Amino acid sequence: MSKTILITGAASGFGKIAAFDLAKKGHKVIATAQVYPQMSDLIREAGEQGIELTVDKLDVTNSQDINYILKKYDIDILISNAGIMEGGPIAEQPLELIRSMFDVNVFGGLQLAQGFVKKFIEQKKPGKVVFTTSMGGLWTVPYVAAYCASKHAMEAIAEGLKTELAPFNIKIATCNPGVFGTGFNDRGVDSIFRWYDPEVNFTPESAFDGAADSLAHQLDPQSMAEVIVNVALDDNSNFRNVHPKETEDFVKQLQAEAWTAKS
Repeated sequence: MSKTILITGAASGFGKIAAFDLAKKGHKVIATAQVYPQMSDLIREAGEQGIELTVDKLDVTNSQDINYILKKYDIDILISNAGIMEGGPIAEQPLELIRSMFDVNVFGGLQLAQGFVKKFIEQKKPGKVVFTTSMGGLWTVPYVAAYCASKHAMEAIAEGLKTELAPFNIKIATCNPGVFGTGFNDRGVDSIFRWYDPEVNFTPESAFDGAADSLAHQLDPQSMAEVIVNVALDDNSNFRNVHPKETEDFVKQLQAEAWTAKS
């Protein structure tokens, strides 16, 4: 049965792949992008591939955009995928960069979800919200701790929504990617050097020596997008969906070790 699905952050990465895949499966997809040039690129690329979908502008930090989208569309499933990463040592990272991450990754996603949840309840219909979080929502990666904090926050919000909305037949799920080659992680590392100065900051430049190696063997994002698609369409999906399995096992090990870690 065809569903109407709205995806945020669909201009690139998992969002774009999932949007195209869902449209190919016959679902009505509203693929949203932050700015108009991204919309134009999406429309062109979908047209070149013969994919039918609706493209609209949605900056999740813009309340006017959110109100416009909520008024315009009735949907069955929201895939809240928009996100940004600002890297750097959290002891020195400028607070305005951390606030900007929380604005997009937490408050923007929550505001939009609240709006659609209210519509689901008013219309007395079931609904589903899928949040793209991160493996960093379940453990803290050094030098991207603030990003991980924003994803930890979304994990807590998603768990709260899951419990509180169960009586209304509204399903909540999270998808937690490992390290995939969408360019997102690379941009997050690059962002450090927009403000970090070894002549000023006390964190030694050598602290970032392993960054390139950690990004050298990123995975094909297609498989993660497939997980997002499957979770969105499955009425009985798991709440938490870490991919790949090796990342899930690694996170579980780290969580266990956290109970005996010393300060």
